[in-house]
Amino acid sequence: MFDLDDLFVRLPPAIVDRPILLIGIGTLVYWLTLGYYKGQSRKLAHIPTTESALPLFSYLGALKYFWDARNLINAGLQKWPKTVIKIPDLLQWIVVATEPELIEEIRKAPENVLSFVDALEESIQIEYTLGGHVKTNPYHIPIIRAQLTRALPQLVPEVHEEVVDAFNDFIPPTSDWTSFRALETFMNIVCRASNRIFVGRPLCRDPDFVALNVQFTVDVVQTGALLRLLPSFLRPLVSKLISNVPKRIQRGIKLLAPLLAARRKQREDNDEKPVDLLSWLMDEAKDEETTDWYLTSRILTVNFAAIHTSSMTFTQAFYYLAAFPEYMKPLREEVEEVIRREGWTKEGTDQMYKIDSFIKESQRLHPLGVLPMQRVAVNDYTFSDGTTVPSGTTIAIALDNVHLNEKYYPNALTFDPWRFVKLKEQDATGKRFDIVTTGLDSLAFGYGRHACPGRYFAACELKLMFAHAVMNYDVKLEDEGVRPKDMWVASSCVPNPKAKVMFRKRVL
Repeated sequence: MFDLDDLFVRLPPAIVDRPILLIGIGTLVYWLTLGYYKGQSRKLAHIPTTESALPLFSYLGALKYFWDARNLINAGLQKWPKTVIKIPDLLQWIVVATEPELIEEIRKAPENVLSFVDALEESIQIEYTLGGHVKTNPYHIPIIRAQLTRALPQLVPEVHEEVVDAFNDFIPPTSDWTSFRALETFMNIVCRASNRIFVGRPLCRDPDFVALNVQFTVDVVQTGALLRLLPSFLRPLVSKLISNVPKRIQRGIKLLAPLLAARRKQREDNDEKPVDLLSWLMDEAKDEETTDWYLTSRILTVNFAAIHTSSMTFTQAFYYLAAFPEYMKPLREEVEEVIRREGWTKEGTDQMYKIDSFIKESQRLHPLGVLPMQRVAVNDYTFSDGTTVPSGTTIAIALDNVHLNEKYYPNALTFDPWRFVKLKEQDATGKRFDIVTTGLDSLAFGYGRHACPGRYFAACELKLMFAHAVMNYDVKLEDEGVRPKDMWVASSCVPNPKAKVMFRKRVL
């Protein structure tokens, strides 16, 4: 459970040390929110909600959303099935679509009609966390989508090597049971494995570099969440008071500068370039993007995306494995058989169907959030069912209406680790139920042109980590058989950050 002590421990010092600032901001937000809700509520009065649309009461509904979003959303779905509804966020109403036709409509809408970028900006406050250049020139995205994905057959053996070394460093195999805080430990391992192909050795193993990237990820999430509580005109000022991001970038420059200088020298000497993300970024960067500051910022940005999503996804799945060790045997048998035939290769990870299914089933029940595919209406927009929303409205879809839908998934509330193996056996293409495949019934990685561009790499990395763990460790929870409860902050789901998993060297 998320307690107040944890909240103040995790807040940036600039906030904790300024109680008057907190009170002033809170008072201002209160009055501004009342005014905003009053205006927006009139424009969205035709859309039903479980919460009162009156200004004061809608704000109370927003607090309920902050602490219990999943139940609030699902209550709306039960009361108004097959209908667009609205949910009170702290500073706005979110319009939520539920039906497949409307999900397809959102997927197909062009950026100048329903904006993915504007929604992402509001979600993590890119301007003040990652920087405006990341929003206006996201040249790293096509690199990840195309070059990284194409290079995976060449890179998987290196990632596996880093996974092995990282597990040995962070979870040393011992004959006695030893406890580790799961999320924190897996964030470090994901960081190491990811940076093996982002910046290569030895920097990917530098403890300062690993710590920097993990902390940068936390800082971006914290700063973005806090700034979202404020009206837009206050965000530039408050970001300067609370954000540690500029300090992290300066630290990153010191760590990356020697590597960047060495890479530039390689290029001058026409030496063979390493096959990694940094090389591809340097190939594509233009003008100011070629400088140390901008390249460092870009590497930290990609790390944020990789560490935040992959570590939480891995931890959620691993909690199931630790809670129910009986799943170990079939997973081990699959990995042993695949490795005998294919070795630790891309072809091998592609054939780890049970591990793929295990992680995908965990994603289905424990997503990163329950309001994905968020868009902002650039102008007034009318859905095909006749529902109209005004310009500036945030639109999302109700994930549980898909992932917990009995029509798609019988016994939908039950964790069935082999669910997608069985579905795959009935699929003529053999690909529809893979973890990387997105569709109307599978939205963990998004859907359409804005689906996660790095999901092919992420899937390989997650499966390599899972396969290594089941082959080399016995695992269990301190509280055996009781899977740790998730932590919810608004619509975002976080694996319990305090839960510990016990490891020992595998007993053969």
